[in-house]
Amino acid sequence: MSSKLEQLQALVAPVVEALGYECWGIEFLSQGRHSLLRIYIDHADGILIDDCEKVSRQISGVLDVEDPISAEYTLEVSSPGMDRPLFTLAQFASHVGEQVKIKLRSPFEGRRNFQGLLRGVEEEDVVVQVDDHEFLLPIDMIDKANIIPRFD
Repeated sequence: MSSKLEQLQALVAPVVEALGYECWGIEFLSQGRHSLLRIYIDHADGILIDDCEKVSRQISGVLDVEDPISAEYTLEVSSPGMDRPLFTLAQFASHVGEQVKIKLRSPFEGRRNFQGLLRGVEEEDVVVQVDDHEFLLPIDMIDKANIIPRFD
């Protein structure tokens, strides 16, 4: 995790948790002069727009005081949704048996994109079965990972 993400996580997670939600993950997309800070929140009862608004107001106040992002940015608070992103080894472990789509920061065994069955977690690796082959993907190489929703 980059130092900017770690700094944002340290500021945001306690605020989210104090409001009674789980801080599922944070994305910070720096896009030149304008950036996007996306915070995913979760709760056992689900997330409604009012929940996102409440968390957004609290986080805005903290970010205004602490000022961790010097450039202009948009704050977005969201539910992880059905195609929930996965950020941590614990999150991968809790979704074993699901279909996942993973994009790596750099090629691994000649490829960056993997789509298949999440088989588990081994130490610092995520185990994904694509067709008849199992790949052990190092967590620190994963750029983006999402659950592929099932509609059955």
